[in-house]
Amino acid sequence: MKLLITGGCGFIGSAFLRMWHAEHPDDQLINLDALTYAANPKAVAELEGPNYTFIQGNITDTELVKKTIEGVDWVIHFAAETHVDRSISGPAVFIHTNVLGTQVLLDAARDAQVKRFHHISTDEVFGELPLESTEKFSEATPYYPHSPYSASKAAADHLVRAYHRTYGLPITISNCTNNYGPWQFPEKLIPVLIGKAVQDKKLPVYGEGKNVRDWIHVDDHNHGVALILEKGHIGETYCLGGNAERTSLQMAQAVLKQLGKPDSLIEFVEDRAGHDLRYAVDSSKIERELDWKRQYDFEQGLAATIEWYVKHPEMYP
Repeated sequence: MKLLITGGCGFIGSAFLRMWHAEHPDDQLINLDALTYAANPKAVAELEGPNYTFIQGNITDTELVKKTIEGVDWVIHFAAETHVDRSISGPAVFIHTNVLGTQVLLDAARDAQVKRFHHISTDEVFGELPLESTEKFSEATPYYPHSPYSASKAAADHLVRAYHRTYGLPITISNCTNNYGPWQFPEKLIPVLIGKAVQDKKLPVYGEGKNVRDWIHVDDHNHGVALILEKGHIGETYCLGGNAERTSLQMAQAVLKQLGKPDSLIEFVEDRAGHDLRYAVDSSKIERELDWKRQYDFEQGLAATIEWYVKHPEMYP
C-alpha cells in the first residue's frame, strides 16, 4: 500500500505517520509538507528508511502534487492552516491553503484514480453550542462557521463531498474536536499553558475563562482515522470527540495542579474576537459502526502530555 500524507510534519499528521509506520511497516509513506512555522521534522525523524519519503512542497503547487500523487493508493489530507487567532489577523493564507490547496489535491486524486481520499476536518465548522446545555455536534449538524479558519475548513469539506457526488471520488471525512499530546506547536492552549507554568510565567486565559472545549488525545484521534480508512463507508462523515469538556479556566487550573503551581499564575486577557462558546462532539456513529474506543481518559492523557513537555523545554513558548 502506498499512502500520501499531507501535512505530515504537523502535530496531528506526524502522530498519524508514527502510528501507521509502527503498525504497517511495509507500507510506503509519502509525507508532503510545506514546512511552515508550525511544522517540526523532528517529530517524524524516527521514520527515516526505505519506505518513507519526505517531499517539501505546498499543496497548492499543482505540478508538484500531480507528480507526488502518481501511484498512490490513499491520500490522507491533514495539511491546513489551523490557528483561529492567526486566521482573524490574516485570513488570506487560510483560504489559499485550506480551500485552494484542497481543490488542487482533489483534482490530482481524481486524475490519479486514488482508492481513497480522506479529509481531516474540525468540529469548528458547526459553529458553537450554548454553554448551559447537553447538546453535541454530530454528523447531522448544519454548518455554521464563525471564524475565517472554520469557514475555510467548511468550504474544503463541501468541496470534498462535491467531488464525491460529481466525480465519484471515493472520499471519507472526519470532524474532530480539540487535540492535545506531544509535539503540538506552542500556540495552542495546552502547550502554552504547560510552557508558561513550568517557567512560572502568567498563564493567559481569554475573557472570564468560561468557553468550553472537548479534548481528545491525538493518538485516539488517529486511531479513529485509521479505522475510517480500513472500515469506513465511502462518502461518509465520522465525528470524533474526546468526551472531555473543560472550560479554559479549568484547563489552566488542571495544568497548574499537576505541576504543583499556584492558581495565582492565571491571568485573564482580552477575549478573542467572535470567540465560540462551546464545542462538544457526539462520537456515537464511529463507536457504533466501527467499534472505535478511546484509549486515554483526559487526566491520564494530560499527565502524559505534561510529562513529555517537561522533558522537551525547547517546545516552550
